[in-house]
Amino acid sequence: MFILISIKKRLLILFILFFLICGLGAYSKIFYTKTSTVVTGENLTEFLKLKIQEIFDTRNKSLLNQNNNILKKLYNRENKTGIWAYEHAFKKMKYLHQWSNKQGVEFKNIDSQIILRRIKKKQDRFSVTLLVSTKYQYTYIDSPKKYNTFRIGTYHVLDLIPQEDRLVIAKEWYRDPFADSLHLNKSKNNRVKEKILSEKAKDLSKLNPRRLKALEYLNQYCGAANPPDKGFKYNNKYRNYNYQGGDCANFASQVLYEGGKFKKNSIWNYSQGSGSKAWVNAHSFNRYMIYSNRASKIAHGNYEQILKYSYKLLPGDYIGYEKKGKVVHISVISGFDSKGYALVNCHNADRYRVPWDLGWSDRGIKFWLVRVHY
Repeated sequence: MFILISIKKRLLILFILFFLICGLGAYSKIFYTKTSTVVTGENLTEFLKLKIQEIFDTRNKSLLNQNNNILKKLYNRENKTGIWAYEHAFKKMKYLHQWSNKQGVEFKNIDSQIILRRIKKKQDRFSVTLLVSTKYQYTYIDSPKKYNTFRIGTYHVLDLIPQEDRLVIAKEWYRDPFADSLHLNKSKNNRVKEKILSEKAKDLSKLNPRRLKALEYLNQYCGAANPPDKGFKYNNKYRNYNYQGGDCANFASQVLYEGGKFKKNSIWNYSQGSGSKAWVNAHSFNRYMIYSNRASKIAHGNYEQILKYSYKLLPGDYIGYEKKGKVVHISVISGFDSKGYALVNCHNADRYRVPWDLGWSDRGIKFWLVRVHY
């Protein structure tokens, strides 16, 4: 049974008529296995891409406008996986607006670009894998005409099933960059907002040439978070460690070696398709950089303690994100927004020029602000 559901019933009827007239063989190729059907075909791919794009567009508008009534209609809430997916999206919506209130900003637009990678037909549903590059735009409340933009890239597995006259999400898995911050502490928001709004744009005209080269590399290989003209790619000279604990330190090491021209050694090294512990592990990378004197600590502590010191960071410096005494993530400074707030690039949940604390706001998280000595 081959079911396609459209938002508009009239479009569905026309599509089915076309399907019947043209014949199954002319429309797509279907390869059967015992457990699933792998569906290919340009028309089917384009049709599903259109429907998925509509789902993401609607969800983005719901997140932007805090419209929970529309948000919940995108999910099949008759099973656990659909409920979990909806609940996570709802928490994400609340967090984005809590963060924007803390920051003194207003989100103006959220726009996702979908790259469909794979489609499977499983009994009553489609299972799809896709790359999603999402652009966020925001302005500060005291300068509404100055737009700031950042991008976040994610890799999704979606199960979509027909419900009434549309497709809905029955299951969704992806590494969410906001997952560690869905309970933002609001106790000191006013003081933080005053500090952020009091700052100004930075002058970066006198950066060290090695920092500039590091920045070029940093902006070239942000994967799914890259602007479309970069191709959504990592550097294929290096192994992708995202499914072996994370690729953030590997990417930071590449930035320092390929862009910043730091030399490899017996401790910090990548060769024959594999990186040393100091190259690929976030905690070991941070320890190596500081104890080797290739870098030095600017500040260490929770968000309120180190916020004022974050304005000392320069492109090519990095931030270590610490949980329970261990650095679990590394992001590299890629620039500053219109208020001089530091922006970062990184791998894992790919980020391109993202405000440095976005996704890392929970109580208990500490930050290492680190100056790299280029």
